[in-house]
Amino acid sequence: MGTTKVAWGVIGTAKIGLNRVLPGMKKSPWCDIRAIASRSEGAARKAAEALGIPTAYGSYEALLADPAIEAIYNPLPNHLHVPLTLAAARAGKHVLCEKPIALTAGEAGQLRDVARDVLIAEAFMVRFHPQWLRARELVREGRIGTLRAVQAFFAYDNPDPANIRNRPEFGGGGLYDIGCYPIVAGRWFFESEPERG
Repeated sequence: MGTTKVAWGVIGTAKIGLNRVLPGMKKSPWCDIRAIASRSEGAARKAAEALGIPTAYGSYEALLADPAIEAIYNPLPNHLHVPLTLAAARAGKHVLCEKPIALTAGEAGQLRDVARDVLIAEAFMVRFHPQWLRARELVREGRIGTLRAVQAFFAYDNPDPANIRNRPEFGGGGLYDIGCYPIVAGRWFFESEPERG
């Protein structure tokens, strides 16, 4: 079975990408991270040098125009997930987008409409990591009893109201940026949608 590495481009120099996701991707035998883009060419170049990425672009559009790039990793701020994922899909690139993939059901629908020719996935490890797959298997088998409720506490210490993660107009706040983890976990284990909020 002949399989080749996927040629990746990264939109943005977000900390989650630089410190967590990209180092993991670089370890994969299926990933070839070829380019990174930022609104600042200097920031892109600095990130490329730090991670050994061969090409740095000073605009997202330049990266999306690169014919050698097959897939895009999008770790941009939440309010930019849909516009840049749409742009990547329209450029014929597959997309792995950080959570939350969209801020509204309408935005999610836009992504579904362009996902006919490319793959678009939300980067929630809950759906793919072996520990989470095994946990759901245990729930399905009834090994921990009948699942009736999920109670989750998930927090971080960031009291700065100016921080983008706390600004609702940019998709920050309790539900979008951090609360989405326990919400997705609950949906994952129950394998259904909430009936009321």
